[in-house]
Amino acid sequence: MFVVRPARLQDLDGLQALAKKTGTGLTTLPSNKDALEAKVKESMEAFAGEPDHEKKTTYLLVMEEPKTGKIVGTSALIVGVGLDKPFYSYRVLHQTQVSHEPEMRVDTELLQLSNDFVGATEVATLFVDPDYRIGKLGKLMSKARYLLMATHSERFSDQVISEIRGWVDDEGNSPFWEAIGRHFFQMDFKTADEINGLGNSQFISDLMPKFPIYTALLPAEAKAVIGKPHDSARPAIKLLEKEGFRFSRSVDIFDGGPAMEVHKRGIWTSRKTVSGILGGTVEGEGHDPMHMACNPSLDDFRVVLTNVVEGSSGIWIPAEAAEALNLKAGEPISFAPIGRRVRQAAE
Repeated sequence: MFVVRPARLQDLDGLQALAKKTGTGLTTLPSNKDALEAKVKESMEAFAGEPDHEKKTTYLLVMEEPKTGKIVGTSALIVGVGLDKPFYSYRVLHQTQVSHEPEMRVDTELLQLSNDFVGATEVATLFVDPDYRIGKLGKLMSKARYLLMATHSERFSDQVISEIRGWVDDEGNSPFWEAIGRHFFQMDFKTADEINGLGNSQFISDLMPKFPIYTALLPAEAKAVIGKPHDSARPAIKLLEKEGFRFSRSVDIFDGGPAMEVHKRGIWTSRKTVSGILGGTVEGEGHDPMHMACNPSLDDFRVVLTNVVEGSSGIWIPAEAAEALNLKAGEPISFAPIGRRVRQAAE
């Protein structure tokens, strides 16, 4: 049984091993150990502190295999993006121009630098070790964040966004960066990506062109990847869409990846979350877990995949799951379905 829980300093080596497998584009999970340590410490402070919507905070989760202690996945919620430094994106705008002599209409797209997402909560850093992308572990790592939001809603902004990695070729080159960013900075995409991941991207954001960019003037290769996700990010987009996220018509200023958004009350898993008291435990786990159950305590937040039964005396789960959640009968518990029951076979 795998457990999702808040990251600790003891997880640094495991997180760094994960980070080295991500390739380019996942800037919120740098392979630099000092940067990772700073993120873990920030997360520990967030879990231990009071809600503060006036500053940026990060809640970093990891997925652990308890028998071995191996860290096999991670995901995060970043609250108050843009409050510590500008959070830029390109808003994709549509413009129509009409001429009557001669009769002609021209439809064009523009990229307008914006910071519309300041203060939002960002769903970020989702990554599962390729060797553990089995069963429903990817869903567990992704959806555990929504259980945290459902059980501690006051800590998170109404606007929830997710930046998706943009498309790059087999050599890690970004056509979007080559068409725009490289003209202003004498560095390749990988270098810019590494600087961004270390949190030193301010000078890049500040010096990006502030005037609208007509996409018609861009090379065909760059236009084709505006809003196009990285090949490995397509499963993540499907998960987001099932939760209610939609394309915001904004893209990343580095690689052109799409930004998705939803109101926190519209997130499917959060809406389906049920809270109650653990009535007791049963023997056996079952072969097809249909729920995520969590210890909603902020001090010991934990999520596992299991089966749940609601009864007149409370919520019942297998003994193994209760042990993994550090829960005893009579203590608070929350749960949500791991997937929609409608068209279940397709999920």
